[in-house]
Amino acid sequence: MTPQQISLVQSSFAKVVPIAEQAAALFYARLFELAPEVRPLFKGDMAEQGRKLMAMLGMVVNGLTRLETIVPAAQKLGERHNAYGAKPEHYAVVGAALLDTLAKGLGDDFTPEVRDAWTEAYGTLAGVMVDAQKAAAEKAPEVA
Repeated sequence: MTPQQISLVQSSFAKVVPIAEQAAALFYARLFELAPEVRPLFKGDMAEQGRKLMAMLGMVVNGLTRLETIVPAAQKLGERHNAYGAKPEHYAVVGAALLDTLAKGLGDDFTPEVRDAWTEAYGTLAGVMVDAQKAAAEKAPEVA
């Protein structure tokens, strides 16, 4: 990511933080609309899940200038998603739901440049998570 893209992601996320609860609700509504088959993967309190989502996004956004600090956390998150039943193909729909949520939440501030920056940031994170998830799946014992 370029320094300009990192700046765009960080400044746009700062505008989402005050509406974090609504943004999380929008995200999950859109995710379940795009991929209803993933709904059963979410068994807990969705408000708490939304708080976790926003906290994770905050950590990633704040760490974009120091990728070496967020890559290990993203790898662990990817490994955990394997246990939750997430599939590598789910990441694309999650990315689409995230972009749709940002577009709705940011309105006119979600410019093509901001969209491109978020696409790059999410692609980087999702790639790390998918790689870690696949590695964890290969190491996991077969369940009969």
